[in-house]
Amino acid sequence: MPDQPETGQVRAAGAVLWRLTGPDSADLQVGIIHRPKYDDWSFPKGKLEPGEHVLRAAVREVAEETGLTVALGRRLPHVSYAYRGISKRVDYWAARVDGAALPFAPGDEVDRFEWLTAEQAGARLSYPHDVELLAEFSAGPLETVPFILLRHASAGRKSDWPADDIARPLDAQGTAEAEDLAGLLHCFGVAGAVSSPAERCLATVRPYASAVGADIAAEDAFLPAGESEFAAADAAAAMARLAAAGEPVIVCAHRENLPVLVEAACDQLQAVPPGGPRLHKAEFLVLHASAGKLAAAERHQARALGLALHRPR
Repeated sequence: MPDQPETGQVRAAGAVLWRLTGPDSADLQVGIIHRPKYDDWSFPKGKLEPGEHVLRAAVREVAEETGLTVALGRRLPHVSYAYRGISKRVDYWAARVDGAALPFAPGDEVDRFEWLTAEQAGARLSYPHDVELLAEFSAGPLETVPFILLRHASAGRKSDWPADDIARPLDAQGTAEAEDLAGLLHCFGVAGAVSSPAERCLATVRPYASAVGADIAAEDAFLPAGESEFAAADAAAAMARLAAAGEPVIVCAHRENLPVLVEAACDQLQAVPPGGPRLHKAEFLVLHASAGKLAAAERHQARALGLALHRPR
């Protein structure tokens, strides 16, 4: 079911940071922070700035509190509690940290950052809801791969475009949405980009591809060609091949064929497609896969703060 925040809630976002110090899961460590103001141990997190998207907030807060730049992995359960009589919601993701990091710089808000085993972290954390979050993280897969299905941004009305519809460009709103999407999609790391050949789809992923240095592969099967069974079968087969490859990918397509693509990807990942309405323009669905199966799913709009969470069934 949709997991929508309440009106008037204080919104925050963060991550359960993890790394492997050896070749297997027994070498797992998670990162936790100490805040001198509260003398507590918790996961890095912080409040959304006015107008900030929850994805950007999660990545920003981790960077500000730990000095680490991360890519978000699977969505974890949100935490809700009352703070000084006000309802507060914190959205969390798992986030792997690889390679050498800059030395941690203590500050007024966070003065300690430590890597601990899950058992050690569970004993150190100050709040029961963080201990529960750690248990949820530990129960799921560590490594996940994002498959992102995106509906193109705003492109005006087909009836107002005098030329071939494949050449219809984004309008001013769509251009702004594409720029916003570049940063949001990058929150999940670097992925390949596959798009319908329609200009409105290519233009939607072009800012992201430019930002990460990726090429855009145009897939003819993702261009809507009516409601024929043959066209739907081609689109489904192309999507299944992408999901089977197991590499991070962003697929940009159309209202007409995105349901077919979502179903094909979920079939490949041995899961029932998430429920809910069709994707709106500039909205995207993230399927987090692990070992060829769906581990979690979430959907976001380019400029909306709302978030819908789905669990695989």
